Amino acid sequence: MWRRLAVPAGLFTAAAAAFAYVGAVDPGEPGHYPVCPLYRLTGLYCPGCGGLRSAHAFVHGDLLTALRDNAAGVAAYLVCAVLWTVWVIRTVRGRPARLDPGPARLWAVGALLLVFTVVRNLPFGSWLHP
Repeated sequence: MWRRLAVPAGLFTAAAAAFAYVGAVDPGEPGHYPVCPLYRLTGLYCPGCGGLRSAHAFVHGDLLTALRDNAAGVAAYLVCAVLWTVWVIRTVRGRPARLDPGPARLWAVGALLLVFTVVRNLPFGSWLHP
């Protein structure tokens, strides 16, 4: 069983290390991370804009700031945590860890990200700005 958990444990370790780094190195201070190229060139926010600041706030337990900086990012953290937990449970039980969302769900996620991106760049969506 422990061999089967090697990959989920490795992924957890990598994600925890990434969150620990972002938690330790404040993205709000200039010079630590590159600026979003889309924002730099166009002034438009992509779906990932504010993601590092959101992760930093999330690590420090400031959920409201994390949601303000990138609500889609916080949703993705939670979805990934649930999927990882299901993966581990299925692995422990000896079942295959299948993830087949199907095209309809993938299109729905893409549409939600597109709507999020458009709304955060419109005047009435300024509450979604990072």
